[in-house]
Amino acid sequence: MSIFDTLESEVRSYSRGWPTTFDRAVGSWMFDEDGKAYLDFFGGAGALNYGHNNPLFKQALIDYIQRDGVTHGLDMNTVAKREFLESFRDRILRPRDLDYKVQFPGPTGTNSVESALKLVRKVTGRESIINFTNAFHGMTLGALSVTGNSMKRGGAGIPLVHATPMPYDNYLDGQYPDFLWFEKLLEDSGSGLNEPAAVIVETVQGEGGLNVARFEWLKGLEELCRRYDMLLIVDDVQMGCGRTGPFFSFEPAGITPDIVTMSKSIGAYGLPLAIMLLKPEIDLWEPGEHNGTFRGNNPAFVTATRAFEEYWSDDTFEKATLDKGERVNRTLDAICAEHPGVSVRGRGLAKGLAFEQAELGSKVTRACFDRGLLMETAGPSDEVAKMLPPLTTSEEEFDQGLAILTDAVDAVCS
Repeated sequence: MSIFDTLESEVRSYSRGWPTTFDRAVGSWMFDEDGKAYLDFFGGAGALNYGHNNPLFKQALIDYIQRDGVTHGLDMNTVAKREFLESFRDRILRPRDLDYKVQFPGPTGTNSVESALKLVRKVTGRESIINFTNAFHGMTLGALSVTGNSMKRGGAGIPLVHATPMPYDNYLDGQYPDFLWFEKLLEDSGSGLNEPAAVIVETVQGEGGLNVARFEWLKGLEELCRRYDMLLIVDDVQMGCGRTGPFFSFEPAGITPDIVTMSKSIGAYGLPLAIMLLKPEIDLWEPGEHNGTFRGNNPAFVTATRAFEEYWSDDTFEKATLDKGERVNRTLDAICAEHPGVSVRGRGLAKGLAFEQAELGSKVTRACFDRGLLMETAGPSDEVAKMLPPLTTSEEEFDQGLAILTDAVDAVCS
């Protein structure tokens, strides 16, 4: 029995599927304590879009630490925060003609979601939130209330209220017009639907199974929100920072959410950081009304600023990500052609294989691990073998990883 078995809580999960002890990580690779190499198509569940220990960020971080730069600063003004905000404004917001204020709600995605839910209720004076089937927004109580997974919701131990789920895009297999049920409930005074403060949505449901919303569906959702005076929250915690190609996953849909929640790769190096973007007219907080001890991670400001400068000064990185996504698609399509009952899911470099026989998803990811490739599962029954590789993964590394995945599917499905 290891110290992990005897002392660490039973709640641990990834360590059960990957029974080894990791020691080092570089780029798209992780190495266990025995030196065995694993190609990482997991990417910290989307927190490592720029790879492990990216040397550009590492040097900036080392320099900052060595000069005794502020590490912990709550929401005090610091040089690191100023440079982050200036770079984010100049390289991310202004080129996209987006007018948002930036809030630092705490270190994780669920902190960002919680602050969004609190704010929309304050702004509108309403309590109800609309979420979607198979959504995942975090593990704290407010975020769980708008999450679909029954196992995770069950962990709350109390009723999760003030949220109403609606069908996500294609949940009903295209049998009904978009938002038919949703709009009917909004219009009917006898429906029993409490007037919603906001709608929260993922453009691609990562944990829910890599379900992709069509751009026209997202545009229709925004229009519905405007007609019925509901605020629109886009959760870009996992799909932001270039995961689908553009910096924000909602850009191709031509929508402008009222609030955007972000975390995971916003800190660039794997350091904890979350932000909430909000339109200036709804910034109605009183000072200190939402706070947290770790709501300003200065080392993460340093690495994030370096990422904006290196990867987001033009559209080169975005185009490279989309090209790599097409490269991955070709292999996944070939796998599906060989194996009935398998289909491709995802967008950009959030990709996966969905298995009609749900148990095959976990078997494939375990076969990948045995062959030196890290992938996780997603979906309500773990039926999707999901990949979130670093966006900096080379073409040669993709070829190597996709060859392993092909071999694993062949072995499991033959």
